[in-house]
Amino acid sequence: MLVVDDEYGPRESIAYTLGSAFSVETAERAAEALKKIKDQHFHVVVLDIRMPEMDGIRALEELRKIDPHVSVIILTGYGTLSTAQQAMVGGANQYMRKPPDVTELIDAVRGQAEAAQLRRQHAKITADAVALSGALKAEIEANQPQIWQARASVELVHDLNNPLTVVIGYSSLMIEEAQKLALQDPELGRRMSEYATVVEKAAEYCHHLSENWRMASKKTTGLALLNIVGVAAEVKQVIFFANPSVQIKGPAEAWILGSKYELMRIFQNLFKNSIEEGATKVVADFRVEGGSVIIAISDNGPGMDEDRVRLVMHGGFTSKENGTGLGLSICRHLTSSHGGVFALESRPGAGTTVRLTFPAATK
Repeated sequence: MLVVDDEYGPRESIAYTLGSAFSVETAERAAEALKKIKDQHFHVVVLDIRMPEMDGIRALEELRKIDPHVSVIILTGYGTLSTAQQAMVGGANQYMRKPPDVTELIDAVRGQAEAAQLRRQHAKITADAVALSGALKAEIEANQPQIWQARASVELVHDLNNPLTVVIGYSSLMIEEAQKLALQDPELGRRMSEYATVVEKAAEYCHHLSENWRMASKKTTGLALLNIVGVAAEVKQVIFFANPSVQIKGPAEAWILGSKYELMRIFQNLFKNSIEEGATKVVADFRVEGGSVIIAISDNGPGMDEDRVRLVMHGGFTSKENGTGLGLSICRHLTSSHGGVFALESRPGAGTTVRLTFPAATK
């Protein structure tokens, strides 16, 4: 960790206090601290807000450009609410009065060090997932893949990206809330429980996607009686953080024989495609009619012309920088494996509608 303070006494006192539990370096000026941060990773920076040449607020701005993951604890003897708010908006993780209580400072540094380590781990996982997806896409484009296993590998990475992001996002929220639980606030405890439930569901989704890949062969996925309206609602809640732009309409129940996690992949891809193309409203409208469950998923996005519709339905075409172009192809394949029919209609400026038709089942 790094202690930054222009005053020798407070700087060395804090370094000595923390030295028994942490590896500590010091800097007398912000410029010196920024150079050290460029040269090595620190988990925590304890930063004085009042310094000559470059104050703590400006130093914090520059620091975040170098390392967005390090935890920053702002210290000041001139504590005002406006100064605290300015520091927190600028990217500080915690704010403490100077001189800090020794026990509180040690606890704060320990907690912030753990949080920084987790942020770095999450960033690495995300970067690795993006790199893997890009590498697989490049490999496929270079070799003109016609082999099922290669295509399935990219499909797996494509579908794992969203729930993996959810796990990372909610884990970060849990870390932040856990730091506040020292106050023993029951409401915070309730929120932690809700976050944990969502993380558990997203992780379970990842597990089933991985299992489907591991066990994949010529065997057909087992089908069970399920409420497909509930499946769509769960995707909205778990994968899209209950995004209000995604709306579920129609009856509360519509029963089919299907694989829950395969159907979740369909809704995940369709909702995601609409939102990433700029739609602010995505409506999944369910109805049961003549022995079929019919789902119309419509958006108010920019729409597509006939040539682009043909390309996206063929698979391998994408307008997104990190896309694989397999989303709609995955949806069509999974719909067909459930005995369903997949149809797409789109016009420039009029949005896109995907219609899924499945054989209805009796509850």
